[in-house]
Amino acid sequence: MLAQTLRLDELPFRTPATVIGIDWPSLTPAEAQRLRNFGLDEGVGVEALHGGPIGRDPLAVRIGRMTVAMRRAHAHAVEVETSQ
Repeated sequence: MLAQTLRLDELPFRTPATVIGIDWPSLTPAEAQRLRNFGLDEGVGVEALHGGPIGRDPLAVRIGRMTVAMRRAHAHAVEVETSQ
């Protein structure tokens, strides 16, 4: 399987990926700080686990070894690359 670049909110469930970029300016300072507190940064491993009942919002996302709830709008700011 070839590596694929997409946004975290588009990542198929249970597909491991690596963060390759974050559009920090698209987030408010509080939103950006929350994602940083979760350890979200370039090079970190992530995986979308499942979504909420309405429009997949919020997303349950594994960041490293931690599982967090993240709004799809915030996940859209995160660019990821799937594993090869």
